[in-house]
Amino acid sequence: MDLSEVQDVFFEECLEGLDVLESGLLNLDQATDTEEINAIFRAAHSIKGGAGTFGFPEISAFTHVMETLLDEMRDGRRAIEREAVDRLLASVDVLRGMVDAAQEGVANDEARVKEVQAGLEELLAQGAGAADAADETQSATDEADISGAWQIDFAPGPEMLKRGNEPLRIFRELGKLGELSARVDTGSVPELGELDPRCCYLRWRLMLNADVTRETIEELFAWVVDECELSVAPATAVTDGEPATSAAADSAQAEQKTEAAEAAPAAEAPVPAAKAAPAESAPKAAPGGKGQKDGGSIRVGIDKVDDLINLVGELVITQSMLTQVSEQFEAVDNDLADSLRDGIAQLERNTRELQQNVLKIRMLPITVSFSRFPRLVRDLSAKLGKDIELQMIGEQTEVDKTVLEKINDPLVHLVRNSLDHGIESPEERLAAGKPARGTLTLSAFHEGGDIVIKVGDDGGGLKRDKILAKALERGIVKEHDELTDERIYNLIFAPGFSTADNVSDVSGRGVGMDVVRRNIRDLGGNVTISSDPGQGSEVTIRLPLTLAILDGQLAALGDQTYVLPLVSIVESLMIAEDSLEAVTRESELYRLRDDYIPIIRLDRVFGFAKERETLVDALLVVVEAEGRRAGLLVDDLFGQQQVVIKSLETNFRQIEGISGATILGDGTIALIVDVPGLVTGYFEKIRHRTAAAGVNHVSSPTSVE
Repeated sequence: MDLSEVQDVFFEECLEGLDVLESGLLNLDQATDTEEINAIFRAAHSIKGGAGTFGFPEISAFTHVMETLLDEMRDGRRAIEREAVDRLLASVDVLRGMVDAAQEGVANDEARVKEVQAGLEELLAQGAGAADAADETQSATDEADISGAWQIDFAPGPEMLKRGNEPLRIFRELGKLGELSARVDTGSVPELGELDPRCCYLRWRLMLNADVTRETIEELFAWVVDECELSVAPATAVTDGEPATSAAADSAQAEQKTEAAEAAPAAEAPVPAAKAAPAESAPKAAPGGKGQKDGGSIRVGIDKVDDLINLVGELVITQSMLTQVSEQFEAVDNDLADSLRDGIAQLERNTRELQQNVLKIRMLPITVSFSRFPRLVRDLSAKLGKDIELQMIGEQTEVDKTVLEKINDPLVHLVRNSLDHGIESPEERLAAGKPARGTLTLSAFHEGGDIVIKVGDDGGGLKRDKILAKALERGIVKEHDELTDERIYNLIFAPGFSTADNVSDVSGRGVGMDVVRRNIRDLGGNVTISSDPGQGSEVTIRLPLTLAILDGQLAALGDQTYVLPLVSIVESLMIAEDSLEAVTRESELYRLRDDYIPIIRLDRVFGFAKERETLVDALLVVVEAEGRRAGLLVDDLFGQQQVVIKSLETNFRQIEGISGATILGDGTIALIVDVPGLVTGYFEKIRHRTAAAGVNHVSSPTSVE
């Protein structure tokens, strides 16, 4: 196996272990749980053992200091205090940086490593006096556990090689401790026809002559301890030249374990050592050693998943083409035509099911993103001098991996703003009759075909008058504009907008909220904000579940077909002459009940040679983006359809007003309209044009700025 592939597995599992460390330490900060401490210790121990095995001594040495501190907590020799938890959390950050540096092949931040390690050693030194008696007892135990020769019985589980663990690397590290000899037992190797080259069927008896402790040896096997059977005993236990645990006894014991495994539930079955079954029937273990009822999991590159999704998309298009062809045989009534229609109907059902299941492969629980916020809230609330509790709801709500990756930054900005601007200090909250402790709530749930994420707080709410005053000062709105509360609150998403009196390293520069809106719009979603003065505010993000498929409305413009995302459509209507208002040749408004909305002529936007002469009785699709409404002028509307999105930039080039393309059932290409981009761009052009001309624009709740 290629060493780089093995190391990649180490890095992935190491980062998973760091996540366990961080979340566990954050829980320790709230309550003491013996099992939680043990889980944290095991994660640190596995990282240390793996780093030593794979040739990263700096990571192993640093983790050893963390492990020592955790061991004192685990044994009750040290109380769990905030200072210790703080330093351990800082150590997790340093360790994460060391792993990233090793993965990228760059140098560590040695100064930071030494600084944090010195802090850990200082804590250990402070607790040394209180643990002298325990240390003396431990020292006596260690001395009794030192031997000049060791017998090591090592039997890898059948899944060990599949997880990227190589026994020979462990043996090489053992050889560095002293003189090593090995005897291999091949009795478990099956017949050639039953042999799985991905499984390990061998077991070893190793003799090591070295003055080391049992712990030193076991540390080299720490990374695979859940995937093997291991026995380490002083070689003095050998009697009459034969080890106390004979080969015959080993074989009998392994046979008993195999029988027990067959009788016990699959999730609790031990890994058989002497007689390994073929890969299909072998018990499967998760990386952490816990059985999984679903048969475990495999690591697959995201590029392979993307290729699979693309192929399924092509299959959906082909199936749609066949469905349209079959419609031409509706008038034909014979057995052959009936069989064709039945077959295509079955293909459609299977294709739909296949598409849904393939898309689920990319789905991950949103807790992958939410898990970073307990640490963020803890650190920032301490820095700001606030007492804030984080509540997370719906962490298991699943969302597409690509959406998950791109929503991280917007969520971080929103959480930081709530902590800094939203939730008041304990003194201010008590003065307002509120509890001293504030609450920040992160929630996620499915609604229709979308994922809805909400970030809410019970702070003071948005300051309407202050936002409006700042917007007037910057010329974003005019003094006589009629603005709803919702529109005023949404002004905080304007580029460079901020009401902060002081700029800090947390927020106040007016760049975060603009980034939030832009990133969410790039994902095909929208963001809105609501606020209750004195009671708090809430930001709602609505996103598509996946970026591979879109629910769209087919619309005709000339001889071309376009797709309008359903998520942006409010309603469709026929234009009535008495509701039209022409401001200029290029600015036309439509009175929709009590509001005026601008009309965007798509034929002009996309450069059609022939424009519609009259708007009367034309079709207007009312859309909404960024809290603003506009009407898109189209020639005709067809049915609604779920389409597979193709990147236009990858296959052709980027076009203003177009977010992608798709292939319809008849084989023609339809462009997907970028509704948020069109609406926002239209309002910006009108605002710049009126500002340059010095003309007051129409006063209306949804008027052009």
